[in-house]
Amino acid sequence: MNLHLLRLFVAVAEAGSFSRAAEGLWISQPAVSKGIRELEHQLDLTLIERGAGKGFRLTEAGTSLLTHARGIFAMERAALDDVRARVGVQRGSLTIGASTTVASYWLPPYVAAFCAAYPAVVPRVTVGNTQWVCEQLLECRIDLALVEGRVDEERIEVSEWKADPLTLVVAPGSALPRRAVTAEALGRQNWILREPGSGTRQATEALCEAHGIAALPWMEMASNEAIARTVASGVGISMLPRVVVADMLALGALRELKLAGGAALSRPLYRLALKNRPLAPAALKMVELLERKGALARTQRA
Repeated sequence: MNLHLLRLFVAVAEAGSFSRAAEGLWISQPAVSKGIRELEHQLDLTLIERGAGKGFRLTEAGTSLLTHARGIFAMERAALDDVRARVGVQRGSLTIGASTTVASYWLPPYVAAFCAAYPAVVPRVTVGNTQWVCEQLLECRIDLALVEGRVDEERIEVSEWKADPLTLVVAPGSALPRRAVTAEALGRQNWILREPGSGTRQATEALCEAHGIAALPWMEMASNEAIARTVASGVGISMLPRVVVADMLALGALRELKLAGGAALSRPLYRLALKNRPLAPAALKMVELLERKGALARTQRA
């Protein structure tokens, strides 16, 4: 397969336009169109279905080829980084995908340590919920990922990274008892939850199911911080990462609820990598930092 033609195909697919792809590659649009036709001829497959206007869509074969092509070019980047590292060129690229709580609270000290150790490599962090981060990893747009939610995808290698304690919170003036609260009482509350696809939403639903709590979503929000402030204003109840609400608990803006029976609420955080895709040297160094026992861990405030 001609890699130059494959690059043209990826550029068109990602740009969503022959003309934008041509502009990005600094070549003419007819040259791009000719390259795509030649690739389709070589493969004896239709990759792009052109509409009556300027639009197009990828065929099933085109979608499959795009996934493989991103993997090929990711391996190419990893190979170049590895060769440069072996000849003493301390540079490369590193793109980390992180779900929101990880990116906001757990990842920053690791990024700082990485930058101090490898100043010539500037890491890039992209942020979204667990589902979105997994999609970015599968499309080879990121090198590794750190997420809060469970991942069930055979192409992704999943490793537990660290524990993330959760806590039930209400407004300080809530009528709920200050001591142990029963699952039945919690089930009668208005729950404010994260959106579907969020790791915090997954963890809340799993833990509530395990403890017999009927936590039906009364309201949904796409931000833990927004949920915390809404609860503090006297609206609803929620289960949030302790690291998110530690300051508000300390200041008395929120009150923590204790579940009857004294059960600890916690979830694992996960490190993800794409199977059969070698990590570039920069990504390997970041993994070493992430896995260093006790290193750089954020001290959680009670």
